[in-house]
Amino acid sequence: MDSVFTVAEIRRAEEATGDLLASGELMQRAASALASVVLDELGDRPRGRRVLLAVGSGNNGGDALWAGVRLLRRGVRVDAWRTADAVHEEGWAAFVAAGGREVDAMSALEALVDADLVVDGVLGIGGRGGLRGAAAVFAQACADTQTPVIAVDLPSGLEGDSCVALPSFAADVTVTFGGRKACQVLQPAASRCGRVVVVDIGLDLGEPELWTWSAADVAAHYPWPGPDSDKYARGVVGVDTGSATYPGAAVLATMGAVYGGAGMVRYLGAARDAVVAALPNVVTAAGRVQAWLVGSGWGSRPDASAIVAWCLGEGLPTVVDADALFALGDATLGGHVLLTPHAGELARLLSVERSAVEADPAGHARRAASETGAVVLLKGASQYVAEPSGRVTLAVGGPAWTAQAGSGDTLAGLCAAMLAAGRPAGEAALLGASLQAIAARNFPGPRPPQDLVRHVADVIPMLRSPGLDR
Repeated sequence: MDSVFTVAEIRRAEEATGDLLASGELMQRAASALASVVLDELGDRPRGRRVLLAVGSGNNGGDALWAGVRLLRRGVRVDAWRTADAVHEEGWAAFVAAGGREVDAMSALEALVDADLVVDGVLGIGGRGGLRGAAAVFAQACADTQTPVIAVDLPSGLEGDSCVALPSFAADVTVTFGGRKACQVLQPAASRCGRVVVVDIGLDLGEPELWTWSAADVAAHYPWPGPDSDKYARGVVGVDTGSATYPGAAVLATMGAVYGGAGMVRYLGAARDAVVAALPNVVTAAGRVQAWLVGSGWGSRPDASAIVAWCLGEGLPTVVDADALFALGDATLGGHVLLTPHAGELARLLSVERSAVEADPAGHARRAASETGAVVLLKGASQYVAEPSGRVTLAVGGPAWTAQAGSGDTLAGLCAAMLAAGRPAGEAALLGASLQAIAARNFPGPRPPQDLVRHVADVIPMLRSPGLDR
């Protein structure tokens, strides 16, 4: 499990270092690590290679300049474009003294033809509103010429605490200091960060506000069956999904529970013939249930509120998806209930605009969990699991191929299987979302959800294999 820190947390930790910050030692540590990454990217023979620094007025520019000094000492040809009137004076003096050369904006654009890579040190974690002017033109030129970019701390233009992909550099590698920032893990901003290298420069960051799961966490928390396991030990999922209008949702949600590893699935909804035709192992008779899944594909169901109230009244772990989200009424929820909205559904639940949820998904998921008392899985390119305690954790990320109709139905079924196996709602949500993402990584392409969910059964045993794409 990895931690993600806010800009305020990073700044407090930097200030707490006292003399290390004031003396410039933190900058030297950052510059040394940055230069090392640049040299790795340049390969075994860096002498004579060409690096172009885009240098702003802040500490990121200073990091880039001091890294440039180290590169010059290794025989790398380094030019620097000062993107602002001011510059880190000590770093600039050292850069020039070491043989670095200044170029202007037009020369910097022309230099991209021969540059082996660009170091982006224009803006730091205090940047706001995206790139503008000549810096924005240069960033686009780097992309157009496919010149590799190494970003200092974060790609200039992104905001450290935001998931929004503002006008920015698109980095191949981001060398970040102290800990990951939100923009480096939250989509779509994370797509502009490339490979993220976290460098320990001696900050004491404490407890973060956001966590991220990895495949190792999935392997550690998955409910592996043992020699004494039977179908009840593995969990029985009760499913009431689908309708005459949306029978596919019933099939897909049930498939999620089956391929997620449930010991038994009881389908008790309105599309029994379609479900049994696709999954003859599914039981359609009432009986023992250890977790419920309701709502996917219900449409306008007159008895929706009564069904939701009855399921919640059972006191069993329950996944409330899609149409059932708006049939909660005054029902008392708890940490054993998992709500699985997408951004539009969460906006409707909270009576806000969808754009507000998309601008601050973690904050709105946290608010929903606090107000309802339930665990909330906010679905999307990044999948947020918010608990009533305020903790928010990101599931393992997957490719954009999963953004298609039906993926949410299979995801709800996966989560229900984890609940039935005894996993707490927060873990169940992270397991379900992560398994779907890992399957999409390892079996990429435009696979429909009914095919992708079958591959979940393939990747589950692979979780303990070193060959898995994590």
